[in-house]
Amino acid sequence: MTVQTVEYIRYRIPEEQSPQFLAAYTRAAVQLAAAPQCVSYELARSEEDFENFILRIIWTSTENHLEGFRESELFEDFLAEIRPYVPSIQEMRHYKPTAVRGQGAAVPTLYAWAGGAEAFARLTEVFYEKVLKDDVLAPVFAGLASEHAEHVALWLGEVFGGPAAYSETQGGHGHMVAKHLGKGITEVQRRRWVNLLQDAADEADLPTDAEFRSAFVAYAEWGTRLAVQFSGPDAVPPAEQPVPRWTWGAAPPYQG
Repeated sequence: MTVQTVEYIRYRIPEEQSPQFLAAYTRAAVQLAAAPQCVSYELARSEEDFENFILRIIWTSTENHLEGFRESELFEDFLAEIRPYVPSIQEMRHYKPTAVRGQGAAVPTLYAWAGGAEAFARLTEVFYEKVLKDDVLAPVFAGLASEHAEHVALWLGEVFGGPAAYSETQGGHGHMVAKHLGKGITEVQRRRWVNLLQDAADEADLPTDAEFRSAFVAYAEWGTRLAVQFSGPDAVPPAEQPVPRWTWGAAPPYQG
């Protein structure tokens, strides 16, 4: 898996030149948006000193930036727009993200938005009642352990931003994957699982707003497709990984 890199370019632009500078970057941004090596970009301006600007670009990798974008025709057009401001660059470096990252309390986690541990406990209780009565899924869960629903509630809670209770008591992502090895899950069973989970979410009174449900269903789709992959006859267990953390409209960059 390619590790993304963050490039920071710091400018000091005389205030009287800032309108032309911003206009030039508005045009240059068209090339960034078209570059397959570019994940995202943002030009910010200091509130304390209007002459300071920072361009933040996330590239798929440093190599893809230097040997991909910079060797392309897009870069030629990009540079043509911002060339007059190159002498004003004070810093231009690539940075690798560290493990120190997270989300502040200004944006609630999906876990908190859903209602916390009680909500996920209700969800899995309702869900597995449905599963055991379902003609498609009941055979898959024959001999279901009494604590299974509780463990899945811990898993989902951790996935959606809650406490690391599953990791602390059961294991990480690899432990969950191992539960599916050799199961031979079919596409019909996967789809039924996703549909019953949505029905259970309704009955368990989880939030119905579009933002929450789109993230909720996105995880269900991602997770069940991974389960099908690892349940196949030639599946190889992945290296140990942490439990994925699902956020609003974003998927973790895991590979099977």
